[in-house]
Amino acid sequence: MVGMTRRKTLFWLCVFLLPNLLGFLMFVGVPIVSSLVISFTNWDLLGEIQFTGLENYTRLVQDPEFWRSFGNTLFFIIGYLPLVLIFGLASALLLNQQMRFRPFFRATFFLPVITSWVAVSLIWKWLYNPEYGLINYVLSVIGIDGPQWLNDPDTAMIGIILASAWKDIGFVMVLYLGGLQNISSSYYEAASIDGAGKLRQLLSITIPLLAPTTFFVTIISLINSFQVFDQVMIMTEGGPGGSTIVMVQNIYNHAFRYYEMGYASAMSWMLFIVIFICTWIQMKFQDRGVK
Repeated sequence: MVGMTRRKTLFWLCVFLLPNLLGFLMFVGVPIVSSLVISFTNWDLLGEIQFTGLENYTRLVQDPEFWRSFGNTLFFIIGYLPLVLIFGLASALLLNQQMRFRPFFRATFFLPVITSWVAVSLIWKWLYNPEYGLINYVLSVIGIDGPQWLNDPDTAMIGIILASAWKDIGFVMVLYLGGLQNISSSYYEAASIDGAGKLRQLLSITIPLLAPTTFFVTIISLINSFQVFDQVMIMTEGGPGGSTIVMVQNIYNHAFRYYEMGYASAMSWMLFIVIFICTWIQMKFQDRGVK
C-alpha cells in the first residue's frame, strides 16, 4: 500500500514537472547544444552548413579584435566590481540605521535597478554630453573643463562603468541589507561592553559575518559584468575607435551584422569558458573564508 502511494506520488510529480522540463530542454538545452555544433561550422544563417572543425577556434585565438573586446571587458570588470561592492555595502550600512523616512530612501536607492537599460543609458548620455550635459556644466561652475566623456577613447569606458555601477548599486544594497538583518545584535552588545567602537565593530563583526553575502554578490556581479552589452550598445556602440567594444557586442556583431554564426558561436563558448573558470577560481579560493 505504501509502495503504491509512493509510485502515485512519483507519477504526479513527473506529470507536474514535465512542462517545465520540456520548456527547459526546448529553450535552454537545445540552443546550448546547437550553438556548440554550429561553432564547428561556417554557417551564415541562410546558406548550407559546412563543418570546418576547429577553424573558428583557431581564428579566435589569432583575432586581435576578439582580444581587444576581451581586454575592454576586463577593464569594465576591474572598474565596475569595486564600485558596486563598496557603495552597495556603504548604502546598506547607512540605510540599516534607524532614521526617518527609511523605507522612502531604500526605495529611492533601489529605483535605478528596476529602470530599463534604455532609459538609464539615454539619461547618462545626456549627462555626459560635452555641450549641454549636466556633469560638465557642474564642473565648469567650479572652474574645471569637463572631458569629452563618451566621445573620447580614454574616458568612454569610464563613463559606461559609472553608469552601470549607478544602476546596480541598489541591487547590491538589498542583498547586503538582507545579510545585515541576519547578524545578531548580541555581537554588537558584547563588543560595546568590551569597549569596541563603531569602526572596530564594522571591521571585526560586520564585514566578516557578511562574507557569504559578499561572496554571492561578487559571483553574480562578475557573471553580469562579463555579459555587459545593453548600455554599451546604446551609449557608444563600441566606439569611439573600438575603445568600448566588449565580448558580447563582438558576438552580436559577428552573428547578426556579418552573419558569421559559426564564429559567433565559438566566441560564445569561449566567453562561457572564461566565466566558468573565473567562477570556479572564486569558489576555490573563497570557500575557506565563507562559512
